[in-house]
Amino acid sequence: MTLMRPEPQIVSVWFPALTLERWTRVISQYRTAPADDVPVVLTRDGTHGPVVHCTNPAAHTRGVRAGERVVDAQAIHPDLHVESADLDGDHALLARLVHWARRWCPWTAQDGADGLFLDISGTAHLFGGEARMLHDIVQRFAMQGLTARIALAPTRGAAQALARYGAPHTICTNAQMAEQLADLPVQALRIDSDTNRLLTRLGLKSIGALSDVPRAALMRRFVNMPADRNPLILLDRMLGTAADPLNAPPDPTRFMARARLPEPVIDPIPHLKGLADDLCATLAKAEQGARQLHLTIYRIDSEFRTVRVALAKASRDPAHLLRLFDGKLDSIDPGFGFDLLTLEASRVEPVLLIQERLDGKRDTQADISGLLDRLTARLGRDKITWSDWTETHKPERVEGHIPALHASPTPAPVLTRERPIRVLKPAEEVRVIYAVPEGPPSQFRWRNVLYKTVRHAGPERISPEWWMDRPGTRLRDYYKVEVQDGRRFWLYREGVLHDGRGDDPRWFLHGFFA
Repeated sequence: MTLMRPEPQIVSVWFPALTLERWTRVISQYRTAPADDVPVVLTRDGTHGPVVHCTNPAAHTRGVRAGERVVDAQAIHPDLHVESADLDGDHALLARLVHWARRWCPWTAQDGADGLFLDISGTAHLFGGEARMLHDIVQRFAMQGLTARIALAPTRGAAQALARYGAPHTICTNAQMAEQLADLPVQALRIDSDTNRLLTRLGLKSIGALSDVPRAALMRRFVNMPADRNPLILLDRMLGTAADPLNAPPDPTRFMARARLPEPVIDPIPHLKGLADDLCATLAKAEQGARQLHLTIYRIDSEFRTVRVALAKASRDPAHLLRLFDGKLDSIDPGFGFDLLTLEASRVEPVLLIQERLDGKRDTQADISGLLDRLTARLGRDKITWSDWTETHKPERVEGHIPALHASPTPAPVLTRERPIRVLKPAEEVRVIYAVPEGPPSQFRWRNVLYKTVRHAGPERISPEWWMDRPGTRLRDYYKVEVQDGRRFWLYREGVLHDGRGDDPRWFLHGFFA
């Protein structure tokens, strides 16, 4: 008896508004999203400045299209609401959805920047058939705020084309594939704009028209074209006459230790050592170290509580990991007890099994990392920071602060001019008396105390950064002044008389010298 090979079933899921829907969901957490009648465009960097990446329905109705320069769109529609698209965040979301979609089948992969592929061969009956399975996929993505267009076909190319250019929820079989694809435009092959323009000039505007043309006549024209752009090769893959396998990424490795208890307990501390030893042994076998840990207790009332800690440097030392939880478990509410604990390394990095020193001494860098871990665990991640330096003219923008556990310190820029040891953020306004309008201050009043200037140096003019500052921002003239008691201050005048950018210039105290 000959066994019949089942027909492949590939589902293509397309998110036509992924970037806009994710942006709306993110900003709604901390501010009010624009109304539906407000034209919104999200932008990305282009060759000659920002270009439109996507639009909401209100902007699309006005004729704003993706790829258009933002300045051109704003010239026609001055009331456009323009914000930057988070393409890295979209990519990260899609990468997570690839693994989340394995609730329906074991083989899933990313389809470009806005879609997924699912190989549901042999799994559709578990969800009541193909139609019910497609409906479930669309509904579950809708619950996450994502609009999905979906189609099922025997090949990746056919499913992808039907999802984007066919009727919603299309189910296509091998026998129907040529008929259902014939009326679709040649853009459904995912060819580039130059190839699409060439085929249109030849009168080949649909997949059916392209299929009917003798192959030899076109092969000479496209013989040197790469396979991922060659319309004939893409057509063969779409119709199943050429191989087009689905390469699904492997599931991420999870490093987790579990402790199942025979009866509920209240105190998790006695069980932490065993969890840490088991987790570190697993990490050692994989030559990995933990950078982030999640301790979760599962209560008998179906609730759970989680404690998170982070490390400055990857580690698999059980004693060090245990110290990070000191004082953090007191706030956990065990309820009526818990019978399951898990300790998971949610973020890992390679830690090779090597001998770092030959003299037997300790690695001082490891000691510093351990100190950072303990201080952050005790005081909080926002209290332990590195200085983050930026190349900029504005003094208040030069130095920022980032959590020490999530970045490395950056070298400070080489200063060509003397700068104060402390900079006020923001600068504080002072009242100044000067001999000439654009000269140095002879005396100034700060916090109700009058200071008289003994000597000064300056001015040092700092112009606005036109690529960052708002239009109309005024220039600054900085003076280093010394007062009668020997203290030295850093003052600046914002603007000059008759510069057309506001009223009379204002004075501010910005820092203190040693």
